[in-house]
Amino acid sequence: MAFDEQGAIDSFWAARARGEYFPAEWFDRLTLDEAYRIQLGLIARRVAGGERQIGWKVGLTAPAIQQQFGFHEPVFGCLLESTPSGHVFRRDHLIKPGFEPELCLRVTEPLSGKVSMETARRAVDVMFPALEIIETRGDFVAQIAVAIADNAQQKTFVLGNPMRLGTLGLDVVTATVQINGQTVATGSGDAVLGNPLNSVIWLAGKLAEFGRGIMAGDLIMSGSFTRQFPIAPGDRVYVEFAGVGNVQTAMLA
Repeated sequence: MAFDEQGAIDSFWAARARGEYFPAEWFDRLTLDEAYRIQLGLIARRVAGGERQIGWKVGLTAPAIQQQFGFHEPVFGCLLESTPSGHVFRRDHLIKPGFEPELCLRVTEPLSGKVSMETARRAVDVMFPALEIIETRGDFVAQIAVAIADNAQQKTFVLGNPMRLGTLGLDVVTATVQINGQTVATGSGDAVLGNPLNSVIWLAGKLAEFGRGIMAGDLIMSGSFTRQFPIAPGDRVYVEFAGVGNVQTAMLA
């Protein structure tokens, strides 16, 4: 049977209204291409309802995360909201939350299709130390396609102060992750597809498959330097990106 894209979007939209983000009727039924088309359709409805898309996320870029979730290619999702560094989340605001330490890149010119490293670097003017805040709204590992349709775990992202990209080599930037004052992980930019700018290159090519592209002004969460960590009530998260800056968040106990 041919894929009914509009019918699938309607079905996911109705399930979302019921608070069901991983509708069981779609388990083991979707290709990745179909899942992305549902995602984009749902985002279009959210934007029509008053939300604003401000960019894209690229996920599953680091070997540590690919191993964690058993999926070995990047994925994309849409960014709809951000919060400043230091934001404290209410414990009832998030569904089984977690975080990933990332660099967020701002793009100043449209990009679509095949893009060179030189073009990607020229297009990025500033970067932010950032945390992607994810929600585990269903079984990501068992139902990766449904997870992509549900915007690839995206909830929000936390931004530190911007810094000009300049000539800094993003592949050698190191991140030190602390939870409640204890260092739990370190990672470097080369874990993100070899260089976080490669996430921009991958995204431009992938979006072109759906007739889309990166727009001037878009923010791109480029992918985690480490594995994903859960956030529990009372946790304080602090990440230092050497030579770039820091970002922090917390959840009320």
